[in-house]
Amino acid sequence: MGGRSAEREVSLATGKPIAETLSRLGYNVVTVDAGKDLPTVLAAEGIEFAFIALHGGKGENGAVQGLLEIMEIPYSGSGILASALAMDKVMSKVIFQAAGIRVPSYRVLKTPLVEKGSFHDFSSPPLVVKPAAEGSSIGVSIVNDSQNLKPALENAFRYGDRVLVEKYIDGREVHLGVLGNRSLGGVEVRPKSDFYNYECKYTGGMTEYLLPPCIDDALYERLKVTALNAHRAIGCRVYSRVDFRIDVNGEPFLLEVNTLPGMTPTSLLPKIARAAGIEFDKLLEEIIGTSLELQEKR
Repeated sequence: MGGRSAEREVSLATGKPIAETLSRLGYNVVTVDAGKDLPTVLAAEGIEFAFIALHGGKGENGAVQGLLEIMEIPYSGSGILASALAMDKVMSKVIFQAAGIRVPSYRVLKTPLVEKGSFHDFSSPPLVVKPAAEGSSIGVSIVNDSQNLKPALENAFRYGDRVLVEKYIDGREVHLGVLGNRSLGGVEVRPKSDFYNYECKYTGGMTEYLLPPCIDDALYERLKVTALNAHRAIGCRVYSRVDFRIDVNGEPFLLEVNTLPGMTPTSLLPKIARAAGIEFDKLLEEIIGTSLELQEKR
């Protein structure tokens, strides 16, 4: 948990309930704040299984997973490649499109300078500007006026050398949970801000949650199938959260797959699991059990 990414505080908030719950269930739990000495700490503590509660940075991009592979320590969730692909919003979109999954129209920028005509295929704002490899809506802006595009780009470039500019999909936002080889269902989020930003994600009372989503049954089943296909397309294993926007015509657009979804008191995957009849302790134990089973087969 912890680490040094921009999502450090979210990771600490995720790690705390995981550690407390596993301790209550009888596991011998050590909380490790992942720094440069991570290999030394893991070896010194004699870690037999790593439940990864990191968000962003090296914890979510496959680097920590690679370290654990080298040290031959079993760990929770997806492997190196799936973690790297999911964290990279550009490469994951390429994979999703190849799998026939619809994503919002987008452009990738490597400089905050915007040339005239760069967005000719976008009819007009609003646009979504986001870092190519961050989570928790860090560095994300909704641009409703072209004059605000430059400051939005400058903000996003604070978090990396590539920025994604997407066509904003006006409509509903629905998040689906995947556990094992099944879609658990989803939740519709209605934030009290202009979008589901960092404050709305981690501040109680800032978002309304609808379980199940307020959509028709046929679309809901379609989302469940698409979520599982997206999870499989980038090679995820054990669990993930898959995020969609649904436009005013009822057409879903895949935003991203999260290989390490949050486990904070306001996080979505625990809400989805609970609505599917899986309480938090059972969710954690299934993640551990499935992770161990898959890695033993490998």
